[in-house]
Amino acid sequence: MGYATAADGAEIFYKDWGSGRPVVLSHGWPLNSDSWEAQQLFLAAHGYRAIAHDRRGHGRSTQTWDGNEMDTYADDLATLLTSLDLTEVTLVGFSTGGGEVARYIGRHGTGRIAQVVLVSAVPPLMLRTPDNPGGVPVEVFDAIRAGSLADRSQLYRDLADGPFFGNNRPGADVAAGIRDAFWLQGLQAGHRNAYECIAAFSATDFRADLDAIDVPTLVIHGDDDQVVPFPVGGQASAARIKNAALTVYPGAPHGITDTHKEQLSSDLLAFLKEYA
Repeated sequence: MGYATAADGAEIFYKDWGSGRPVVLSHGWPLNSDSWEAQQLFLAAHGYRAIAHDRRGHGRSTQTWDGNEMDTYADDLATLLTSLDLTEVTLVGFSTGGGEVARYIGRHGTGRIAQVVLVSAVPPLMLRTPDNPGGVPVEVFDAIRAGSLADRSQLYRDLADGPFFGNNRPGADVAAGIRDAFWLQGLQAGHRNAYECIAAFSATDFRADLDAIDVPTLVIHGDDDQVVPFPVGGQASAARIKNAALTVYPGAPHGITDTHKEQLSSDLLAFLKEYA
């Protein structure tokens, strides 16, 4: 474990497990690097250096007042890669972390990057706009903002018990421990940081960032994702990124790092082995 210091002095917490070619894992909202622990442990045990960081304002990183937007998140990721002098990196981004990964490439290029994986990721653009008519209506995100201000703890309970893991679907049986971990990690994020991140993940346009990806890319998405709908996220990203491979998990929800952790770990390992 350690901290990388961003340009404005923010301390970015990270966990650095194993040895070998580096894999850097970017988490979703409002979580932290602990949400990657199944994949991080698996990859480190299979010969890779698996690194996961807490985005600023989340987990054990500094709760800055400013910088709760994608450009700064991407620059913080660049700080981490530079401070550890990582090369031939496979960047893996889940949900909001997928936006962070895309914006990193848009701002910093692929000089250090060998591969990219987007998992249940928010790019190209979640928000419905005149030039993105299939996106999610702003009222959905306004409701999340209102819930955050009214009772943030209950909002995280409701997300974990419902759409995030698909526990609102008939026959679903997501363990209470998984749902509790979501709630616990969410409350470790700063209130302002998590609130402003809602705009960052929903309204940031990543289309130009995806166009800049020129390394092998794997897109993984569940087709019953109620948070980032498959047509808005994985399907649209895979269609936009040059030569991207798309793996669809039939019936899978958003939170596949937990609900499909064995399948996801196996798919990540197979993709890593494609790199010569």
